[in-house]
Formats: sequence, C-alpha cells, structure tokens
Amino acid sequence: MKDFFQKNGLLILIIAVLLAAITAVFSYAFQGAPSPLSNVLGVVTTPVRNGVSSLAEWVEGIYSYTFRYDELEAENQRLQEENARLQQELRQASADSQENERLRELLGLREQRRDFVFESATVTARSSTNWASTLTLSKGADWDIAAGDCVIDASGDLVGIVEEVGANWCTVLTVLDANLEMGGLIARTESTAVLEGDFDLMGQGRLKMTYLPADTELIPGDLVLTTSMGGNYPSDLVVGTIESIHSDASGMSRYAVIAPAADLDSLVQVFVITDFDIVE
Repeated sequence: MKDFFQKNGLLILIIAVLLAAITAVFSYAFQGAPSPLSNVLGVVTTPVRNGVSSLAEWVEGIYSYTFRYDELEAENQRLQEENARLQQELRQASADSQENERLRELLGLREQRRDFVFESATVTARSSTNWASTLTLSKGADWDIAAGDCVIDASGDLVGIVEEVGANWCTVLTVLDANLEMGGLIARTESTAVLEGDFDLMGQGRLKMTYLPADTELIPGDLVLTTSMGGNYPSDLVVGTIESIHSDASGMSRYAVIAPAADLDSLVQVFVITDFDIVE
C-alpha cells in the first residue's frame, strides 16, 4: 500500500482536482434560477462533489503519511542506535569502576602487607560439592604462580592454596576442601594446631581445627590465623573464627569447627601471594 501511493499518489490527486473542476463548471453553467435540469444536476453532482472533496483530502493525508512514515522510521532507527551506544558506554563505565575498585583493594593489601608479593586473578570457575571445594583462576605459571601459593581475598582473608598450575590458569583448594591441611594459630592464646577440610563439614561451609593442645582454652569467636611454622605459608592470614568445640568419637581429644572469614561463594577477584618474607 505504501509503495502504491508513493508511485500513484500524484496521479490520484490530479484526477480528484479535475473531477472537482468539472463539477464546478456544471454548477456555474446552470447557476441562477433553477431549472429542472439544474435541479437534477444539483442532486447528482452534490454527492459527487462531496465525495471528490473527501477523496482529495484522504489521498492528501495518505500521501503525507507515506513520506512522514519514512521520516519516523529513520528517526526510530537513529534512536535505537543511540540507545545501544549509551548502553555500551554504561557497561564500560561499570566495568571500569569495578576494575578501579579492584586496583584500590590491591593497593590497600600491599600497604597492609609489604612483606607480600601479590598477583591479582579472576575466578573463572568453581566446584563446590560434598567431595571437593575448588576454584579455577585466570592466571598461572606465566605470572610466577606456583603450587602451594596462598590465595586471599581483598580483605586479606585466606581463600585457599594453589594445587595445580597451567600456563594461564590454576586451580585452588579452598579452605573447605578435604585435601587441604596446614598449620593454624589461635590468636588469643597463640596455641598452634592443624587446620583441615572435612567431608562432613564441607556441605555446611565449615572446616575443622585438630590436634589441639590438651590445656588450650577455646572460646567460640576466637580468631584463627595461619602460622609460618615450617616456612611453607605466610603467617597471620585470617582463616576464620571458632564456631564450636567438640570431642572426637573416642572422647580423648577435641576439635574446633571453624567458620571461614572469606565469602567463598561470591568471590570474583582474588590475590595470589607469589612471594613473602618468612617470619620466625
């Protein structure tokens, strides 16, 4: 329909004008005192004149709409492109803001722990089941990351230990994984013990602290840190807090259930400690 009026609209308008002119001539020829013939012509031509006038207005409206439609369509396309551009700029601004925040966090960590060398990395995958709790990171050996490196979050809380390393990726055993085992320190009493993952506790998002000295006083809420004993890991990384104390099945020893400080489920950016000063 649109193409028809674009091609023939002018012709239709000319026909409508000619019909109106013919009608006007007949009206003028028989003006004055009405005669039977003029009455007949008046009766016949009045509806025709009205129809021709309506047709002319309709054709003019359609003709105008046809070209106006093209303008509106072009304007709509322009607005869509402008909206897409603004959305892209908004996404880029958000990404830039997040990157700036991560850089500020890294700078803050470096100010707090000048004895550490950090490499930031992004969490690209995670596995959290009853059998394993691991993360895959976006960097590996090409950034001097090695198995055994500690991984922390932006607050300096321990996330886990690097287990396997590729050129541009690595996998991390989180503090919940049953294969993780490392030394721990109760900050209030400076008592040392062993931190380890547990199959039964993984589903609850918890780990345990075992081999506690018999005379160690334990209080729920006690802060648990890493220890540099043996020189394998940096000291004083926050692991979590004691949630509860239990006796083992034999009743001969105790263990503590630890709530990790790092929010392992929502991590996006982490920091791998690639080197550190050993504190004796």
